[in-house]
Amino acid sequence: MVSSEQREQGPTIWVDADACPNVIREILYRAAQRTGTLTMLVANSAQKLPASKYVRALQVEKGFDMADNEIVRRVSSGDLVITQDIPLAAEVIAKGAEVISPRGETFSKENIRQRLNIRDFMDTMRASGIQSGGPPPLGAREKQAFGGALDRFLARIKRPG
Repeated sequence: MVSSEQREQGPTIWVDADACPNVIREILYRAAQRTGTLTMLVANSAQKLPASKYVRALQVEKGFDMADNEIVRRVSSGDLVITQDIPLAAEVIAKGAEVISPRGETFSKENIRQRLNIRDFMDTMRASGIQSGGPPPLGAREKQAFGGALDRFLARIKRPG
């Protein structure tokens, strides 16, 4: 649980860790240490973490959307969520959190409905047998886009102390 003392220190970064690429985790770990930002990895499996008082893990029960549900339950307005899960992004945006995908895409009130519609359309296509394939592997452009979006968020929150 995030203590009231930690909450007073500023926003928390919540990571939907089950599907978060290792390279993105490394960027997050360095940023947490550099800025003193509490970063919580939420997953249904044990997580290997660096030695840092700013990086923690929360293991939830195995099951569909268990990690997502826990993030939604705990997130606060002003927090940041790292996820590629569009329905999770929509839920935390509704609670006032910001969202960045591991590819550096920022989800917002202005674009989340469109993203949900695209996701639903793609689900319908896959259900009808059309193979769309998954996203390509993360490249340098995506890593740079993620780092830039994360840096913009961290610059905006300007850690106290």
